[in-house]
Amino acid sequence: MRKDSKIYIAGHKGLTGSAILENLKQKGYQNFALRTHQELDLTRQREVEEFFQKEKPEYVFLCAARVGGIIANNTYRANFIYENLMIQNNVIHSAYLSGVKKLLFLGTTCIYPKNSPQPIKEEYLLTSELEYTNEPYAIAKIAGLKMCEAYNIQYGTNFISVMPTGIYGANDNFNLENCHVLPAFVRKMHLAKLLTQDRQEELIANTQTSNFDEAKAYCAKFGIFENKVEIWGSGNPRREFLHNTDMADACVFVMENVDFKDLHKGEKEIKNTHINIGYGSDVSIKELAELIANIVGFKGEFCFDTSKPDGTFRKLPNTSKLESFGWKHQISLESGISMLYDWYLKQNHIRS
Repeated sequence: MRKDSKIYIAGHKGLTGSAILENLKQKGYQNFALRTHQELDLTRQREVEEFFQKEKPEYVFLCAARVGGIIANNTYRANFIYENLMIQNNVIHSAYLSGVKKLLFLGTTCIYPKNSPQPIKEEYLLTSELEYTNEPYAIAKIAGLKMCEAYNIQYGTNFISVMPTGIYGANDNFNLENCHVLPAFVRKMHLAKLLTQDRQEELIANTQTSNFDEAKAYCAKFGIFENKVEIWGSGNPRREFLHNTDMADACVFVMENVDFKDLHKGEKEIKNTHINIGYGSDVSIKELAELIANIVGFKGEFCFDTSKPDGTFRKLPNTSKLESFGWKHQISLESGISMLYDWYLKQNHIRS
């Protein structure tokens, strides 16, 4: 990419897209074609085609997606498969029609089988069944990476797919109805600390309720009590987390340095050309809760609700393919969570 190349980031307001935009700006890129969801509905084929015909972006980062944690994935199964398929199909096909030089499609490590060998190599894709709670989302993302592969093979495009591990960081979603586990823990621990320390006004403000009783009821709805936080599942499943600053750097690195031709050797059956992006090690949900509690300053206990699903027991991606091209993460998990908590406090104008 040249510094004046026109770049479109689909989902530039989100967790990954905003970090990619910031990374590109820091590297000197300056020509962006950006649209909010209100300005461009990516599930509408005609709108997307007209956008590409008008703007003619040279490079595309496809970050836009319907995302959420285990509750949202399992509850809104139809939304997750429909919206993600529509977004992907429209953007990828329009990128092909308008002659985009290169596209980076962001997927997820949820694409891999529920009981996949660990660490998970790219070649383990489609070797056995998926985890049930996020199956619709995973199938949509598998379709996206296969669409990129198919267009590359048939049309000679240069569409690269990356499969990131659990991402967290600035601009994360803290809505306890549908957020991922790490930001959920940060908010739960903070609310529990406020409740335990009887900081009523701050608790009311942070829960956007009218009085202390309503604030306590809101907390109770999500298993947050004085000196206690309830957590779904056994606490034993292991998860890997990567700060969105590192994630963005990996994506820009791939866009700048890796082409489709670098991901296969001209085999008769070209497949599994996607690239895992990860941190390199994981922690149990219990260990994550303890780490976040220590950073937030919550000194209560955890109650694990084993009647709720654990999800996939472990999904640690093998990142040797990406590392072979020369990229590795820089931000430790503890430092990254501290950065996220500081950002959360600033966004909500509250003290620790």
